[in-house]
Amino acid sequence: MESIKHLIRDIPDFPKKGIIFKDITPILGDPAAMARITGAFEQAFSALQPTRIVGIESRGFLFGAVLAGAMNLPFSPVRKPGKLPYEKISVSYSLEYGEGTLEMHTDGVSRGERVVVLDDLLATGGTAAAACQLVEKLGAQVVGLGFVIELGFLDGAKKLAGRKIVSLVKA
Repeated sequence: MESIKHLIRDIPDFPKKGIIFKDITPILGDPAAMARITGAFEQAFSALQPTRIVGIESRGFLFGAVLAGAMNLPFSPVRKPGKLPYEKISVSYSLEYGEGTLEMHTDGVSRGERVVVLDDLLATGGTAAAACQLVEKLGAQVVGLGFVIELGFLDGAKKLAGRKIVSLVKA
């Protein structure tokens, strides 16, 4: 995945001082890179026989919806509060500095479904763990999690211990 890694731009001090933002927009502008990412995720998750892909707001939507299409599976979004119009459930979780909340429609997954959760970046793992909680609250099973980038030094995978995690690029 070196061909993917070189497309990721580091943006210092965004969105605030001291943060190095991993900008994936060059990947989105490269159809061959998107195809490689989709193919890698499809290969990694096919044997798990998922029945649905869930993407985390907002960049997880981009990779999740493309993967769902490639695997001929339904896609469901996990969003920040106030963005979903239908009946929803929510989970709050701790962030480095404060708290976050995620929501999902009550019909976003069905009991017994086998779900792969996708996002662009695994950092501390709190957001991904909260997305898993939403899926499991609705009676589905998270069979895998996929990330384009993993910031290994933040140990986010520890919050997701015991789950299949696929990270295409380690930073």
